[in-house]
Amino acid sequence: MGSENIDEFINKVIEGDAIEVMRQIPDNSVDMTFADPPFNLGKKYNSYYDKKDVDEYIEWCKLWLKEMVRITKPTGSIFVHNIPRWLTYFASYLNEIAHFRHWIAWNAMGAPLGKTLLPTHYGILWYTKQPKGFKFYDIRGRHPRCRKCGVVLQDYGGKKNQMHPYGPLISDVWTDIHRIRHKKRRDEHPCQLPVPLLERLILMTTDEGDVVLDPFVGTGTTAVAAKRLGRKYIAIDIDPKYVEITKRKLEHTRPTKINDCYVSIYLGKIVTIRDKDWEKIKKVFMIPSDPKKIEEKEITLKKVENASLVEYCSEKNDNYT
Repeated sequence: MGSENIDEFINKVIEGDAIEVMRQIPDNSVDMTFADPPFNLGKKYNSYYDKKDVDEYIEWCKLWLKEMVRITKPTGSIFVHNIPRWLTYFASYLNEIAHFRHWIAWNAMGAPLGKTLLPTHYGILWYTKQPKGFKFYDIRGRHPRCRKCGVVLQDYGGKKNQMHPYGPLISDVWTDIHRIRHKKRRDEHPCQLPVPLLERLILMTTDEGDVVLDPFVGTGTTAVAAKRLGRKYIAIDIDPKYVEITKRKLEHTRPTKINDCYVSIYLGKIVTIRDKDWEKIKKVFMIPSDPKKIEEKEITLKKVENASLVEYCSEKNDNYT
């Protein structure tokens, strides 16, 4: 099934049905697939209404999930973002055709539903094509700090000397990346994800030059993240308006590389790095020798050329970060 040549899809924003387009893509040809499909909650997108019967929705989802697994390389990763209700169905199906790695809980406040617990997270399922031999890199986020005093919230007790200057290794609960709430940073799309969320997944499971595919790319978050991190992308969406928005954003996207290492930058800060890159990246920070000072205040950039890149990404990319 599919074409024999992946090159015809590389770095393209394709208008079309996700399942039909993926069926044209060769087996084992994509390094990372990520899907953020319609949630079947009755939301109105630009050109379609997101409401199906439950059985119809689940069967439709199985079709694109099957294609995502088929086209992913044995060394690659499959990610699916959705609300927990639907992820339980997706996981049941994926357990039959792929290998479970994690359920990542992304902290994001929802609306009260009544007579139930307040929903405060979205889930991201992470599966791989094979049980071993897949790509994975430890990643670090910045230390969570008090918004008023700036002190590190985590209690290291008598082990402050072991505290990493930049921040801790990431767990499977992400509280440091937030939904896009300000209108000036949103596109005309009801469910836009923040670029740093995708950058974290990409840094965690791919290398420079790898191919990242999103079958429901919307206004381009995954493609933008891939291009910023030196990866290739395949972006698919059925809506012509979203396709055009994605193309425009990609024209103004540039790599975010510090000391020859790709990093995720948001609002003037480096927010995600690979652990293995720290020795190179730390050279651009002012790091005090006393761990207590790191506990009390964030480390800051010291080189003008790197600071200017961070400034560029903060200002120029504000509308989609």
